[in-house]
Amino acid sequence: MAGLSGQAVLVTGGARGLGACISEVLAQDGASVFVADRNHEGAQNCATRLRQQNLIAEAIALDVGSEDDVRRALDHVQQRCGRVDTVVNNAAIDITLPIDELSTTDFDRVLQTNLRGPFLVARAAVSHMRERRHGNIVNIASTASKRAWPNASAYHATKWGLLGLSHALHAELRPLGIKVTAVVAGGMRTAFLLDRFPDIDVSTLQDPLNVARAVHFVLTLPPETVVPEIMVLPMRETSWP
Repeated sequence: MAGLSGQAVLVTGGARGLGACISEVLAQDGASVFVADRNHEGAQNCATRLRQQNLIAEAIALDVGSEDDVRRALDHVQQRCGRVDTVVNNAAIDITLPIDELSTTDFDRVLQTNLRGPFLVARAAVSHMRERRHGNIVNIASTASKRAWPNASAYHATKWGLLGLSHALHAELRPLGIKVTAVVAGGMRTAFLLDRFPDIDVSTLQDPLNVARAVHFVLTLPPETVVPEIMVLPMRETSWP
């Protein structure tokens, strides 16, 4: 399996949690990683930590729901590296409320980040990848794209949508030499869960580093092979059989 030396990678939601782990794992294998996040200070802190390890990393302020932001970010990667090899659609939010308490504004905000964002990033990336007939689009899905639980209707709608988008893009882009993979991640020990559910049993969660390594695996497969979907669960996962 080939390494990632010389490849240009954009990771959305890269400031912390799984995004930061993915950024580090890919940079450790030689990729030039662009840590993209609405929290620019957090992205800068992550990129600085990577550079302190003599890795190649740069922070980008990015609201994935903004068409202009996304276009500027991908153009910047192209200008800096002369190529765009991989985008990882990791940015996501959740608003945990019963449907009769969920406002239209809340629903739209989740949709903007979790589904519109990956669409915009993928579309912009393809414009850079098409000519070289090479590239990877990795979409971080969730077990929430496979089953449902209460008080997460917006999150489920977007993650089921993201999984559908990912498979549709796999079918559309494979003839162009562009690989598309959905990583269905089970619960992780990150702020995404721990900040909202302080009483959660952490023994049922996995280290996000393990999911980041699965992303690395997908990206280092031979050119003749693609994995359209991979599921990565903790051994005591509660949201999947």
